[in-house]
Amino acid sequence: MATTTSSFVFVKSHTSPFCLTKTLFTNIDGFGHGIGTRRSYRVIKAQSQSGVRKEQVVIVGAGIAGLATALSLHRLGVQSLVLEQAESLRTGGTSLTLFKNGWRVLDAIGVANDLRTQFLEIQGMVVNSEDGRELRAFNFKQEDESQEVRAVERRVLLETLAGQLPKETIKFSSQLAKIEATSDGDTLLELVDGSKLLAKTVIGCDGIRSPIAKWMGFPEPKYVGHCAFRGLASYSDGQPFRPRVNYIYGRGLRAGFVPVSPTKVYWFICFNSPSPGPKITDSLVLKNQAKELVKDWPSELLNIVDSTPDDTVIKTPLVDRWLWPAISPGASAGRVVVVGDAWHPMTPNLGQGACCALEDSVVLAKKLAGAIKSEDPSVEEAFRSYGAERWPRVFPLTIRANLVGSALQWENPVVCSVRNNIVIPKLVRLGPLLEHTNFTCESL
Repeated sequence: MATTTSSFVFVKSHTSPFCLTKTLFTNIDGFGHGIGTRRSYRVIKAQSQSGVRKEQVVIVGAGIAGLATALSLHRLGVQSLVLEQAESLRTGGTSLTLFKNGWRVLDAIGVANDLRTQFLEIQGMVVNSEDGRELRAFNFKQEDESQEVRAVERRVLLETLAGQLPKETIKFSSQLAKIEATSDGDTLLELVDGSKLLAKTVIGCDGIRSPIAKWMGFPEPKYVGHCAFRGLASYSDGQPFRPRVNYIYGRGLRAGFVPVSPTKVYWFICFNSPSPGPKITDSLVLKNQAKELVKDWPSELLNIVDSTPDDTVIKTPLVDRWLWPAISPGASAGRVVVVGDAWHPMTPNLGQGACCALEDSVVLAKKLAGAIKSEDPSVEEAFRSYGAERWPRVFPLTIRANLVGSALQWENPVVCSVRNNIVIPKLVRLGPLLEHTNFTCESL
């Protein structure tokens, strides 16, 4: 979302007969982080209002989940309006890894082949210790012949998805200021510019710090105890690396890099920290901090960081949200639903955040399109069905990603020695660890 400070307001009414007792007030900073919270919303009596634009399906957020959902619906003959608070596509960030489940979805919505021509297929992975010793190497195809792994630039993925949507689908500079539910189940959205939309259906794809999710009663994602520096190195004369994921494990510190294309290499450095620390926007400072962490590690990694344009280096705290049964809110509330990071933010340790968002988008689109086109449509039931189908998939993956990250961030020297000399070289089998990438998705 856009990097401007804003307020997101939910008004409580004591006089309306349609009032609910739940209130929500949230201040949102530049990255969608909630600053202050007092939670509630009101249900207002449905009435005709001049100057209110009516829409059947409104998607909040033009990230991966939002654009994939919009495109999936478009393929199924359902139009939507995507609200994005930034002035243009948020093409910042670095790269993300897509396994075969992500590619199955991209195939289904008709954009996979355009992306395949731009990004290298990764053949395998190698794990090294911080002193440069190789601990284990794997070949993806030997573990699973159907596996497909590529690192994709976020910018290119977003532009590709957006390029397949009808003109005027995305409405930029459209930041939510207020949301109200009407007595007939519609949702009134007011933007910071004062314009209003009355939506039959709202799909929250507004990221980790989702105001829609907060309105639905979800807690803030929880910091897991480590942060990551990320960057995208550029080699104008061609990058020199084999097409495989390279991991380096230390004590409370790990790093990795993977070729993205013939000229670009994505890298990360993950480190333990009791708190996320202060927000730093100076990319050169971030780059120097990242290099300082691994200054005694193999020079290959340092050279990659040095080859990175300063403005591509970012630092992010890793967070997730565990969707406990019977405790956490459902994926939907009436005709409002959340998708991807807005619902189930997870740490990147399994490379499944974007993949699961893509899965969500196509599953939801099929159910919603079916409900809209049926003679007796029930969007609420379609959303409940989506939540029931997706929860058993995303909740275990969120937990597994968290546990894997915790194990890889161990600091105890004895434990790290056992990991590096016994567990990884002799016990780990990659095939079972990749079973979560199995996902069937028919073309839309």
